[in-house]
Amino acid sequence: MGKFKSITLEWKEDRLILIDQRKLPSVEKYVECQTHEDVYHAIRDMVIRGAPAIGASAAFGYLLGAKEVLASSKEVFFDHMDLVKRRLSESRPTAVNLFWALNRMEKTLNTLRELDRKRLVESLESEALAIAEEDIEINMTIGKNGATVVRDGDGILTHCNAGALATVDYGTALGVMRAAVEQGKKISVYADETRPYLQGARLTAWELMKSGIDVTLICDNMAGWVMKKGLVDLVLVGADRIAANGDTANKIGTYSVAILAQKHGIPFYIVAPLSTVDLLTESGDGIPIEERSHLEITKIGDYQIAPEGVKCFNPAFDITPSSLITGIITEKGIARAPYDVSLKKMFE
Repeated sequence: MGKFKSITLEWKEDRLILIDQRKLPSVEKYVECQTHEDVYHAIRDMVIRGAPAIGASAAFGYLLGAKEVLASSKEVFFDHMDLVKRRLSESRPTAVNLFWALNRMEKTLNTLRELDRKRLVESLESEALAIAEEDIEINMTIGKNGATVVRDGDGILTHCNAGALATVDYGTALGVMRAAVEQGKKISVYADETRPYLQGARLTAWELMKSGIDVTLICDNMAGWVMKKGLVDLVLVGADRIAANGDTANKIGTYSVAILAQKHGIPFYIVAPLSTVDLLTESGDGIPIEERSHLEITKIGDYQIAPEGVKCFNPAFDITPSSLITGIITEKGIARAPYDVSLKKMFE
């Protein structure tokens, strides 16, 4: 049976080990998932986050679900796998990579359903491992494609975390930065803190510092002023779902950054694998937006920062309309408007 290890996740034949991103950067802690229910909770509770990483983790969660009923009857086994897929699908609604990975695992299951159980589960493991390994290759290709829009000396602003921690490894938006640096280009990165979960402050700043890339952390409400000061030449962000017309769901606050970039004449790029593109959803209006607990707003850790009982609105994502997007960088190249044409071509 296979094994796999990256910065984000590790597969050890009978368990999935995830770095607990809620604890970074102060504590490097790991969570072991031995059942599909463990993986469900890890995704829902943001032990693991970032659309590609969620997809890969869900694939291993599906595999763990199959191992739970390895010795059961055929009817019980396949009924259980339907339940496993439904449960994992409920973990987070916005990131389409979750559903893409589960559909890919289910297709493998249905194609090989007449195999004996042991060989069937081995095939599911091979598929989950392939999803993880392909993600790294795809991200490195995305990085090379995206590095073409980065000039030597550019100041780059990013929002949330679209790095190795948001993927299996290497990263999407941060992967472009890594590739540019590997080509010898000097860049400086401005990382929004990304309230309320602080992925930029906790994760992006940590990743870039470990990689030796020049990074400056700023509060979310500083982005416009930093742009006006002429410190930003380019904006690179990730995505959790891209509609057929190019409208993009990404971490809350991305829409505001896109408006500011347009105001200041700064190119604004989405960086994501094609598994994030949802051609079945026509526009951003059809993308479900997850709303998370008010505690993420009213507390930082265990410290209360807002009045007890105050009403809160906490959408985890917003939609950036395609009209604000300069291009969408993928493993197949850079899509540009009209996106309903260019994105569709990438799947041909």
